[in-house]
Amino acid sequence: MKPSPISTKDKEFLDLAIRLANRGLGQTWPNPSVGAVVVDQDNGFEVVARGWTHPGGRPHAERIALDQAGTRAKGATLYVSLEPCAHHGQTPPCVDAIIEAGIGRVVCAMRDPDARVAGKGFARLNEAGIDVALALEPGEASWLVLGHVLRQGAGRPFVQLKLAVGADGRLAPADGAGRPVWVTSQDARDRGHLLRAKADAIIIGRGTAIADNPELTCRLPGLLPRSPLRVVIDSNLRLETDARLIGAIDTVGLWVVCGETADPQRKAALEDKGVRVIVAPMSEDGRIDLNSAFGILADEGLTRVLVEGGPTLASACFDAGLIDEAIFFTGCEDVGEIGLLPFVDATLDRLTRSQAYRLSSERSVGPDQMAIYRRAA
Repeated sequence: MKPSPISTKDKEFLDLAIRLANRGLGQTWPNPSVGAVVVDQDNGFEVVARGWTHPGGRPHAERIALDQAGTRAKGATLYVSLEPCAHHGQTPPCVDAIIEAGIGRVVCAMRDPDARVAGKGFARLNEAGIDVALALEPGEASWLVLGHVLRQGAGRPFVQLKLAVGADGRLAPADGAGRPVWVTSQDARDRGHLLRAKADAIIIGRGTAIADNPELTCRLPGLLPRSPLRVVIDSNLRLETDARLIGAIDTVGLWVVCGETADPQRKAALEDKGVRVIVAPMSEDGRIDLNSAFGILADEGLTRVLVEGGPTLASACFDAGLIDEAIFFTGCEDVGEIGLLPFVDATLDRLTRSQAYRLSSERSVGPDQMAIYRRAA
């Protein structure tokens, strides 16, 4: 299936499908989040039905939209952000539902890299006499499913780094009593919680877990149920069993990634509290091999992870070439000499001036600034 030109109207509805896919981010792993729109082009281009992948990865977006459309799907156009599946999983193939519904045309943003699909969905639709158009440029659709693409092709999840610094570019250390110190406004912190709501998991290092003693839940009104899995990189299992992370384990799951030489008794104590302990290989410097660890997380189904750790984890992720997107919040006040450099011994320039990244967007968030850098193509 070759990409083909699509009309301005097609692009409008395909963009709607992509926006719908955005709603499911963080909720659908191990499946990608997909958006679908059924449009009656013979009746003034009326939107008949909309759908996006539901929590846990099913039902799929196409089936939700087709069920809503009912008999009005016959002869209509289906706009979908990712190639419909053609394989039997826990549900029958979406292409079967599309064919049975009598859809006349399918417009899709991009091919699915999953070997079980990878063009087979388009082929099945063509065999059934359904016209299929594949957008020349997937645009934002490819970014939304990058975790799915990386999990299939590179064996790792999409990695998003978030850091908040003062006006002088430094991170604020904890106050010594296990409480974080804020350098940005409530507006910026709320935006950070939205990032959590769209991640499969939040990852921090053991140092941040001890210094800040966080819960790592999504504390925006109504979004606690969208709190992602919490993951702590803790080579030697130094996380205490009375940590707030463990106190919230009945609400949100907690995984701890440790090294092969971690104390079995500490492992057993954490597991008794409901923590899942994952053993990962160590690198020559005696730390967790992050490429291997993130590969294990992908094997467990994670597609999108948000790294909220301190300088050590941020620097290690950068060194390992794992950062796909970096989001930097900059406050209005200096942190001062007590502040920490965001990459241990380097400023944000280490990433922002790297040829491997480009500035994607920049905007104000309340009184603060937010800059988003993405890996260059």
